[in-house]
Amino acid sequence: MADSLSTGLGEEKEKEKEDRERDKKAAKTEKNKDKDGVTETLGFNDKNGNSKGRKRNLSDLSLVRFITTELTRGYFLEHNEAKYTERRERVYTCLRIPKELEKLMTFGFFLCLDAFLYVFTLLPLRVLLALLRLLTLPCCGLGGSRLLQPAQVCDVLKGFIMVLCYSMMSYVDYSMMYHLIRGQSVIKLYIIYNMLEVADRLFSSFGQDILDALYWTATEPKEKKRAHIGVIPHFLMAVLYVFLHAILIMVQATTLNVAFNSHNKSLLTIMMSNNFVEIKGSVFKKFEKNNLFQMSNSDIKERFTNYILLLIVCLRNMEQFSWNPDHLWVLFPDVAMVIASEVAVDVVKHAFITKFNDISADVYGEYRASLAFDLVSSRQKNAYTDYSDSVSRRMGFIPLPLALLLIRVVSSSVKIQGSLSVMCVLLFYLGMITLKVLNSIVLLGTSCVFVKEANMEEKLFDPPPSAVSSRANSRAHRTKHVHTAPQQEPTVDKGGISLASVNPQPANTAESSAPTLPKSDSDTFLTTPDEEEDDKIINADTGLEGDELKPRTPKKDLLEIDRFTICGNRID
Repeated sequence: MADSLSTGLGEEKEKEKEDRERDKKAAKTEKNKDKDGVTETLGFNDKNGNSKGRKRNLSDLSLVRFITTELTRGYFLEHNEAKYTERRERVYTCLRIPKELEKLMTFGFFLCLDAFLYVFTLLPLRVLLALLRLLTLPCCGLGGSRLLQPAQVCDVLKGFIMVLCYSMMSYVDYSMMYHLIRGQSVIKLYIIYNMLEVADRLFSSFGQDILDALYWTATEPKEKKRAHIGVIPHFLMAVLYVFLHAILIMVQATTLNVAFNSHNKSLLTIMMSNNFVEIKGSVFKKFEKNNLFQMSNSDIKERFTNYILLLIVCLRNMEQFSWNPDHLWVLFPDVAMVIASEVAVDVVKHAFITKFNDISADVYGEYRASLAFDLVSSRQKNAYTDYSDSVSRRMGFIPLPLALLLIRVVSSSVKIQGSLSVMCVLLFYLGMITLKVLNSIVLLGTSCVFVKEANMEEKLFDPPPSAVSSRANSRAHRTKHVHTAPQQEPTVDKGGISLASVNPQPANTAESSAPTLPKSDSDTFLTTPDEEEDDKIINADTGLEGDELKPRTPKKDLLEIDRFTICGNRID
């Protein structure tokens, strides 16, 4: 009896002990699940799935369930709405680029055409008026301190440069140059054409400086101290430059003519592929608004120059075929291919540049307003430059060498014999004057609209910046390191750095500790930093970023950007 009771008690204790151990294991397992908190994507170990058992059936691990989950799983794009909205806006920007770019290109083309026609139409008349004034001066008497006005002096210099360079160009044999280039291999001609493009940019960058130096030397007030080598050396340099640049463009036109007349068109194909290489060199770079403005001006100048080169090629080919109109249709496919490739490359290049650099398509409207401002400002009473010279500085387009080459080609291709031919030339000249006047009127009206839309009317009445002040400001930006505190006498150490600005008073510490970004009046219209400084904090009192003694980099207005002005760290 006692043994049976003891045995029963022992079994009950063992059961209670097993139950306790089982409860401990269950509690430990639940605790581990709470720590992990992992929810698998297929629902095999889902903590929130309200699963009753700890073990899953083998059917849940089947391939059918995986395929079913892959076919039925979903996601919601609205969870990242900002990202997809930005992507959609980029697509819309790329779609707007061709329209906005071609608006700018069309406006710039007519600006270049206006400056180009000026050389043929109004410039000869202005030179005649200036010479007539010189001849009638003894009869009329000297009414002022100047024999001629500065603008008339510049016109006379341009006329003399054109006459001397044309007489020098008459000794250049175009036919001999054509056959000399045609005898070269295709690869050599491709290399020569690329070298000519680089040389054209270098000539354009230095040529306008030579012409501006000549104009200022000839019209500089006499009371100032002489700081130049004289008018005649500057005039000879200008004549040499225009002649060499015209020869360079002639070689370009001759190479393009050889490409058109080649039987297999391989050279023309290689030259067209050179445009697409331009995409590789431009798209994958950091661009600011100022850099893109330079590239747009370069594309406008390049497109207009190509049109003139194609005109020269057509004139030379039509002369060789006795002006047969049927041959013009033979040239038409190649001309269309050159123009189409140029337009396609420009559209693709600008579309991806704006996409990669997050630039809005509205920036091309601002570029148009900046070009229009040059035209409107040249018509003001306080104008300090002729519009053709302004186009040369802004776009790098110098019309004198190109006009000289076109006159040379036309004079050698068209023979004028008899009174009827003279009448035709006179009528053609009157037609060019009419086209120039109509083009100028339309451009001036359109430019006024663009300037008004950009709210730039007040800038028209601002005085032009003087060379001394602009040079002093640029030098101050390069050498100025610190600004002194307003209520503390600066003490200068041996290094020339103001100690008051480096170690400000404790009373001003709270104010200077608040970082602010620099502000200026020029930031209100199309200003971008030359370098990536948007995220840098600059001290308000010292003008320094962080603890380093570095000057603030000035921001440049679009109106201050010429074709060969360094923006950031390069010229585009």
